[in-house]
Amino acid sequence: MKHTLGALLLAACACLGNAAMAATSFASDPAVIEFARDLEQRHGFKADELLLQFAQIRPNEKVLQLIRPPASPLQRSWERYRLRFLTERRINGGVRFWQENRLSLARASALYGVPPEIIVAIIGVETEYGANTGSFRVLEALATLAFHYPRRADFFRTELEQFLLLARENGMDAVNVRGSFAGAIGIPQFMPGSQRRYAVDFDGDQKIDLSGSIDDAIGSVGRFLEQHGWEAGQPIAVPARTRGEPERSLIDAGIQPTLLVADLAQQGISADANPQATVTLVDLVSPGRPTEYWLGYNNFYVITRYNRSSFYAMSVFQLAAAIRERMPPP
Repeated sequence: MKHTLGALLLAACACLGNAAMAATSFASDPAVIEFARDLEQRHGFKADELLLQFAQIRPNEKVLQLIRPPASPLQRSWERYRLRFLTERRINGGVRFWQENRLSLARASALYGVPPEIIVAIIGVETEYGANTGSFRVLEALATLAFHYPRRADFFRTELEQFLLLARENGMDAVNVRGSFAGAIGIPQFMPGSQRRYAVDFDGDQKIDLSGSIDDAIGSVGRFLEQHGWEAGQPIAVPARTRGEPERSLIDAGIQPTLLVADLAQQGISADANPQATVTLVDLVSPGRPTEYWLGYNNFYVITRYNRSSFYAMSVFQLAAAIRERMPPP
């Protein structure tokens, strides 16, 4: 006999043995019930089964604390940000990671055109080479942000949908997959939508496992960058020299390259770069210190597709350079 939704939820709550959770779980939220029914209609899920999963999770206040901007935000500081990632431990860890995965990195670089050190540095910045992949239940984190964080609810509701599709496609236990407070998963910290669009089975075992397979992580980072427009053999960024403070409009032009090096030179901004190259002007601000200026090429912009921050992209670029410099000859 087919169980009713109410009976199924009652059974789930009994299994959980926690009446308080039953009262506060996502399964009792009308918006979640509507979401489950929508996925049933569009993707062939069974709403009752989805709600059984949602009955096992509840809104996570820690997730909301971490996602919210601080009440008194610190002033942006490149110096402070850089010190988090350009450390001896992370550089030496990157050298070891490269040595231990040399063949996979070489194959990914050949296939996708991305230098090995860039792939290594992204994994180093994201999870310190797989050591810190997150302890939050991804389903709970994404549901919390989808239904209790109005500022970005649409984005996280889409990622929640993508996660449930990902779990079904890969036979994952959706309730117990672990990741970051924002729902990023595995060694390279892909959001579920990015994993479904860009991740690859790089070790040939007929499944994509970004949490357990370093090869899959390496190949997936390479493909992500390639799919976002990485230009093989092209530069990433060069230091810029300025006469005085650049016009604010040049900074506000955005992170995507739209400025001609020759035009910048006429405005007192010079660099060792092709005058006909198109770049962005990157300002690395640190309170109490002179601002560093760089010219970022298309490949710099591509790194920001992983994390939309010029500080992030510059950390990856500089960590990659430090790792390559310290690599012993093959």
